[in-house]
Amino acid sequence: MADIYHTITALSVGVYKDRGSKFIAYAFPAESEAAWHERLEEVRQLEPKARHHCFAFRLGPDGAQYRANDDGEPAGSAGRPILGQLDSFGLTNVIVIVARYFGGTLLGVPGLIAAYKESTREALQAAEIVEKTVQEYYRIRIDYALMNNAMGAAKKLGFDVRETVFSNADVEIEGAVARSEAAGKIIKFKAITAGLHLEEVEAMEKVPGIEVEYLYTR
Repeated sequence: MADIYHTITALSVGVYKDRGSKFIAYAFPAESEAAWHERLEEVRQLEPKARHHCFAFRLGPDGAQYRANDDGEPAGSAGRPILGQLDSFGLTNVIVIVARYFGGTLLGVPGLIAAYKESTREALQAAEIVEKTVQEYYRIRIDYALMNNAMGAAKKLGFDVRETVFSNADVEIEGAVARSEAAGKIIKFKAITAGLHLEEVEAMEKVPGIEVEYLYTR
């Protein structure tokens, strides 16, 4: 699997007008369905007099989660053109919400498709697009006796350590590693931390003093 995906860093806005109708596109970074629900409510509050609040999103490093919604516009005239622009830009973990103000003249389905497409394109062209690495996140619990070894292993293997928590029983580390390297690096981490050979670790169901829990991929 590829370790790279593209997304945006912050909110960006695009505006398109046609025969009195105004389309305001808001593009947000979003990493979960909860996030897009929040952003949709936010735009509804920002643009309460808009007739429609149409949207589309892609989520997940592989873009596997997606949705397109026309919010009362003719079927396929709003959500799909928005989603199409996300795909044209090659983006994921992004939601675009377009607030439409009716100007008194019917645009027809072709006009609506063009308007939702262009307003979204304007928003995405204004956004800062970044390349990110797909990472697997882990929680690792280590006996205190192995802590120095573990920290050395994390540094040597390039683990992105996000948090370290000390308890009475052990040390808990939360960190991430590139998805394509995760399986091999977890084994190496255990071996270095425990002072064992790779072959020994591969043959063990559990390494004493080390407990690794997969959390999620992002």
